[in-house]
Amino acid sequence: MASLKHIPAPQPIDDFAGWLDAFTQATVLLELAALGVSVLAAWGLVAALRKALGQQEEKSIWFGRRVIDGVLFPLVLLCLGYVALELLSHFVNIAVFRVVIPVLISLVVIRVGVKVLQATFAESRWIKPLEQTISWVAWMAMVLWVSGLLPVILNELDLITWKVGGTTLSVRNILEGMVTAGAVLIITLWISAGIESRLLRSATGGELSLRKAASNAVRAVLMFVGLMMALSAVGIDLTALSVLGGAVGVGIGLGLQKLAANYVSGFVILTERSMRIGDVVRVDGFEGQITQINARYTVVRSQTGRESIVPNEMLITQRVENLSLADPKVNQSVSVTVGYDSQVEQVMVLLLEAALSQPRVLREPAPAVQLANFGADGLEFSVAYWIDDLENGQGNLRSEINLAILKTLREHGIDIPYPQRVVHTKVH
Repeated sequence: MASLKHIPAPQPIDDFAGWLDAFTQATVLLELAALGVSVLAAWGLVAALRKALGQQEEKSIWFGRRVIDGVLFPLVLLCLGYVALELLSHFVNIAVFRVVIPVLISLVVIRVGVKVLQATFAESRWIKPLEQTISWVAWMAMVLWVSGLLPVILNELDLITWKVGGTTLSVRNILEGMVTAGAVLIITLWISAGIESRLLRSATGGELSLRKAASNAVRAVLMFVGLMMALSAVGIDLTALSVLGGAVGVGIGLGLQKLAANYVSGFVILTERSMRIGDVVRVDGFEGQITQINARYTVVRSQTGRESIVPNEMLITQRVENLSLADPKVNQSVSVTVGYDSQVEQVMVLLLEAALSQPRVLREPAPAVQLANFGADGLEFSVAYWIDDLENGQGNLRSEINLAILKTLREHGIDIPYPQRVVHTKVH
């Protein structure tokens, strides 16, 4: 792909009529034809590659829901546009491609920024305003470039300077540094998002938690390296950050112990796999399934739809019941009381059949029926059974088994007695 330096920098527009007159030349038709061929070729190449790789998901950065939605289409079109520009510049005066190339560059910048942020921070609320900011900045830069005002404005901004210690800064330096830092961080996020996607693909249980820990560590390292590269590219002496590092260390020592402890605890949980995504846990009286394990907190979702955000330090320092750590099988039981005149063997067979009528009840280990107690009102039986899909709920299955027991006992005429109470009255 040709360098941006190969495109002559446009002059500021002093005569709009002369600038627009270039678009009335007959050679513009040739440029439009070349642009149309480039668009069709880019669409065909991306469609073929998309089909060959089987990329149909919307979260892909290179490919989107449609052929033209991803980063790859404008990038391929930009490359073909440069090729067409180089070929046509030897025969005609370029007019259309002087506008098309900046537009495509702006489109590539917008697509890269937006798609990377969507893939990395899909659920963050601040992503939408940031995407709009990237779009506005890219399109404004394109307009200034096409009009030829960008070099003029940059030169003027370069004249606004002030001294900071031994360094002279200008508005242009700051703006270029911000653009450089943003570009480096977006590329870093892109790389980390790709690594995370590959690590988490088709991973489940403990393997998912371990890969999540690895992806978090890789992202943190890449973000740190990217930030250092961005600061170095701006011209900031990295040795000056030693003071900031000391201040951060003092801050952690004095006031950020809990925050640091939560981050360390998060990596410990992910590494030792004492709790994994998908496990059903009970912590601080709240029971639910772990849906997310982040660096600072863990999200536990109950069967009622409520979500509890638990600091990772609590999961390390307090007692946590993991109902599916070593074995997903969980034992449950229901109780029922029948009259003393009932046939015990028949009742036990009926209760066992009622438990086995539910497909969620495991056949191995098999359900067990026991005569638990000789109660005041009747014979008390306990039906114990095992399940291995705790995430599908407990109360719903217990209700289904109770309904099955009630139905079969009524069909066989077995009485479920009311509480018996004897009241003695003394007559004086």
